[in-house]
This record gives sequence, structure tokens and C-alpha cells, in this order.
Amino acid sequence: MTNGMAMSWTMLLALGAFHGINPGMGWLFAVALGMQERRRGAVLRALLPLGAGHALAVAGALGAALAIGAVVPLADLRWPIAIVLVSLGALRFVRHRHPRWAGMRVSMGGLTAWSFLMATAHGAGLMVLPVFVGMTMAGEGGHAHHMPAGAGAGTALLAAGLHAAGYLAVTAFVAVLVFEKLGVGLLRRAWVNLDLIWAAALVVTGALTLAL
Repeated sequence: MTNGMAMSWTMLLALGAFHGINPGMGWLFAVALGMQERRRGAVLRALLPLGAGHALAVAGALGAALAIGAVVPLADLRWPIAIVLVSLGALRFVRHRHPRWAGMRVSMGGLTAWSFLMATAHGAGLMVLPVFVGMTMAGEGGHAHHMPAGAGAGTALLAAGLHAAGYLAVTAFVAVLVFEKLGVGLLRRAWVNLDLIWAAALVVTGALTLAL
């Protein structure tokens, strides 16, 4: 494995960890379920569907890139990806709405769907695309070739899985820590506007997509 490829895998894992820190991406929901049922098992039970929904959102974005990359040169994907990322980030600077759910008593399938919708609405999969496209281009020698379907699909699955692992590890850690030690009052005592941080991350990722 080359240094560049190792760096790409590390970035995917780090992006997953960053997504897991955001309370709007799952851990706050897991804590709320735990407090509702007054047991840690409810927190842990929520983790698998949360991770599955997040992974599906990322896999969906990568699958779309594979389909488009089969007919469009990889280098040409950078501009549309960057535009969408910057636009989504700018929109989140002025709008902080999140998809709403009917209530806290949801099935595991419903929680998976909720996680998928939240990750999609936040642009989680889009943030992974520049790393994935960069990895594929590096594997092709940096030329503007089309996406190799077979190898690209395998890489996409591995990328989505590694990213989901980073997300799930941090989500689990934060959810259990808040549930057992800190309490949701932490959000009032040490509030950080993660919506603005997330919006800035989208814009920066879009800019880096063109610069790197």
C-alpha cells in the first residue's frame, strides 16, 4: 500500500469519526432512547441501525459516483462535487433545519431509515466523494480515465465500511459516555455550534476538492 493510499484510508476513518461527534448524526438519539428506557442496553441497541443507515447513505453517494464515473472522466467529477459541497455548506450556514421524526419509539428499521435520512441531509456521503475519487485517480496514475467498474465497486464498499467503522466507534463512545457520566446537560454547559462547524467543513471540503 502506498503512502497516498494509506492517507486516503486514514482520511475516510477520520471523516467517519468527525461525523460521529455530531449529536445530530445519531448519538443524541441513542442517549435519548437510553434515558427513555433507563438502561444502557437501549443505547447499545441503537448503534447498529445508526451505523447501518449512515453506511447506506455513504454507499449511495459512492454508488452514484461509480455510475457517473463510468461515462464521465474522473477529473471532470471534481467540479460538480465541489459545487454541490459548497452549495450545501452555504445553505446550512443560513438554514439549520433537520429532518424530523414522528417520535422516539421507532423500530430498528425506522432508526436505520432515520440515520440514512440524517446522513444524506447533512451531506455525509458527499464529503467522502473527494477522497474516493482521489483514491481512484491515484490508482489510475492521475489520468482522467473513467471509473473502473469492478475495482471501483470493491473500493467503494471498503471505503463505505471503513468510514462507517469510524463513525460507529465515535458514536458508541460518545453515546455511552454522555448516558453514563456526563448527561445531556453537557449540551447546555459546553455548547458548540456544530451546525456552523459542519457547514464550514462542507465548504472547505468543496474547496479542497478543486485545490488538491
